[in-house]
Amino acid sequence: MRYLPLLLIPFLLYNAFAFLVFEDSAVDFREATMFSAPMVSGATFTLTVGATIILMALALLVVEVIKATRIGSASIVDHVLATALFVVMLIEFLLVPEAATSTFLVLMGIALVDLVCGFAVSLRAASRDVMIGP
Repeated sequence: MRYLPLLLIPFLLYNAFAFLVFEDSAVDFREATMFSAPMVSGATFTLTVGATIILMALALLVVEVIKATRIGSASIVDHVLATALFVVMLIEFLLVPEAATSTFLVLMGIALVDLVCGFAVSLRAASRDVMIGP
């Protein structure tokens, strides 16, 4: 469980909303209102499902970057699974009509940032552990 990329949660949540909760393709679940509040300015703030999923993915990205500072076999497994998640997301984006949305593209971009940051942070942390010389 600790090896699973946390960005799997928003990916599965997006797919659950796209395929299970809102089965009617005419209804755009990303624009469904989750929360609405009046603002002091007189405007109404509305939080949608799509924005909530993206905010969750950004919060989990911070945790993933912190997880990338670990060194050892756990970090290798984590990087392999993060790579697999990005590849699956890319394939779904290209082949599944429900995933061809801007929300999914942003989720995929967050997964790419996680992948690149994870490798960069791990390589930087691992280079500090390498001792050259006698």
